[in-house]
Amino acid sequence: MRSLSEYLRLYFIIEAQYIKARMQYRADFIISSVGMFFSSLATLGIFWVLFDSIPNLAGWSFMEMVFIYAFYMVSISPMQILFDHTWQLRFHVQQGTFLKYYFRPLNMMFYYMSEMFDLKGLTQLVMGTGLLIYASIQLGIAWTLLKIALLLISLFSAGLVLISITLLAGCACFWVIDSYPVLGLAWKLREFAPYPMNIFDGFFRFTFTYILPIGFIAFYPSQLFLHPEDVSTLVYFSPIIGIGLFIIAYRVWLLGVNSYTGTGS
Repeated sequence: MRSLSEYLRLYFIIEAQYIKARMQYRADFIISSVGMFFSSLATLGIFWVLFDSIPNLAGWSFMEMVFIYAFYMVSISPMQILFDHTWQLRFHVQQGTFLKYYFRPLNMMFYYMSEMFDLKGLTQLVMGTGLLIYASIQLGIAWTLLKIALLLISLFSAGLVLISITLLAGCACFWVIDSYPVLGLAWKLREFAPYPMNIFDGFFRFTFTYILPIGFIAFYPSQLFLHPEDVSTLVYFSPIIGIGLFIIAYRVWLLGVNSYTGTGS
């Protein structure tokens, strides 16, 4: 069994080669990064138009919404940067090319996911970090070492939640011929993450909290820094929720790869 240091070394070698190959197409990288930048600005523009008409949204101010959205941008970056190959899984399974991942002395998920590194996700990470700092200053949040540690743990947990939900949806391709609607729906639902859960009715709030924990991608952990006095004790279980979901997703991945027999041709 390879050690963690060996896997890290292999990962950086694989990603270095991938980035070199991708940078041969600099125009594609620039265009996609610019697209990501303006897409994020468009969402902020929606918030600005919305708050130009109303003083607050279910008790949340414009700058608080910016903070939640910035948290959301940072928390989904690991999914886009490190696990973006999930989107190609259905093609590899359908075409039979997934078989090659069985013939390497490496963890199969590591081997598969390390083959793709979404460079434009770095743009989102930088933007999100910048917005998070700006919103924090505007809101007067005093960052102590404890709060910074809490922020990092919260972001890690939130990232695991989205990775797990997307991976679970992606693994549907092992059993469903056309699995894109499942994956597309899971990715579409993440658009609800940067909105306060208290703007939804009871059914959707329950669903986004206990069934598909979309609320733990941005809203609930953001409460720790915006309204700590109103935080539910459930929020402090975010790391357990993130890690637990990832363990479930990994188990489903193992079930999928163990049941896969190729295209049959």
